[in-house]
Amino acid sequence: MKAPLFELQTIDGETYQLEQDLGNVIMLTFWASWCPDCGRDLPKKEQFYQSVPKDQVKMVTIDVVGRERNVQEGINYAEKFLTQPTLLDNGRKTYDLYECDGVPTTILIDQSGEIAHHFGDKAEMMDIIKAVGELI
Repeated sequence: MKAPLFELQTIDGETYQLEQDLGNVIMLTFWASWCPDCGRDLPKKEQFYQSVPKDQVKMVTIDVVGRERNVQEGINYAEKFLTQPTLLDNGRKTYDLYECDGVPTTILIDQSGEIAHHFGDKAEMMDIIKAVGELI
């Protein structure tokens, strides 16, 4: 399935369009600040982000604003813990577009813009890293 295109604001107020990263492997991580599984997943993703070849793999996190108690909590979390680009979902629009069932959800998009993997909230980081390695 082709990855649905979207445009969202970053926590810094910039505009991000998925199509700007097409041609690379793209990792999207949907999360919420209150989520304990996200609290375990995001530090591992952040560590991976520090070592991944940025010219081959683009990593983006998406705070599912529609699942937050308030949007500022997600922004505060991202500013404190994340250096990878962080987007603010339009409610749950992008989350629903990618048929997410919970947070965290990790989507891997291959170089041709196809969804290659869809990992749910119980996914192991090593399985995600292995899948990225197979795509690059």
